[in-house]
Amino acid sequence: MNVVIVTLSIVIVVCLILILLVATYNHFQDYIIRINEADENIDAVLRKRFDLLNKSIGIIKANIESEEEILEGIVKLRSKKLSNFELDRNLYDAINEFHTIKEKYPELQTNDEFVRIDINLMESESEIVGLRKYYNDIITDYNKLVKSCPSNFIAILKKYKTKDYFDGNNVDNEKGTIKL
Repeated sequence: MNVVIVTLSIVIVVCLILILLVATYNHFQDYIIRINEADENIDAVLRKRFDLLNKSIGIIKANIESEEEILEGIVKLRSKKLSNFELDRNLYDAINEFHTIKEKYPELQTNDEFVRIDINLMESESEIVGLRKYYNDIITDYNKLVKSCPSNFIAILKKYKTKDYFDGNNVDNEKGTIKL
């Protein structure tokens, strides 16, 4: 009778440990899916911003006479593979250049397409701010899971590492690159 109780107790403990391991693994998978989803959403907005800036080059050139290169950074980005961190940093510089051109050449404000691009760029800025916050919130929770016990045992077994925040400062990450 005692052997049966001890065996049953061991089986129950092992089952509880297995349930905890599976639940923790599934928790990691949930965060990984959410991180990938947030990264794809950021990627989509960055592509939209790139396309808007790229489209604005022709409009600007058609409406002003200038010998200087317009949005030179965007032209250089066309053939590069960049992480979202790098692309965001480059687009930020290009958007600043776009606004400088807008101020320098007020006649561009009479072009409806240029005004639409400007409005879409402003809207995309609020989108990207929200997506960065969402991404960073998920990363915070994921990194806590990687570092805290007992979930760090699963992280060690599955070789899950902490991930970088989307702050534009660290571009040497393991995130996928995108080709524009």
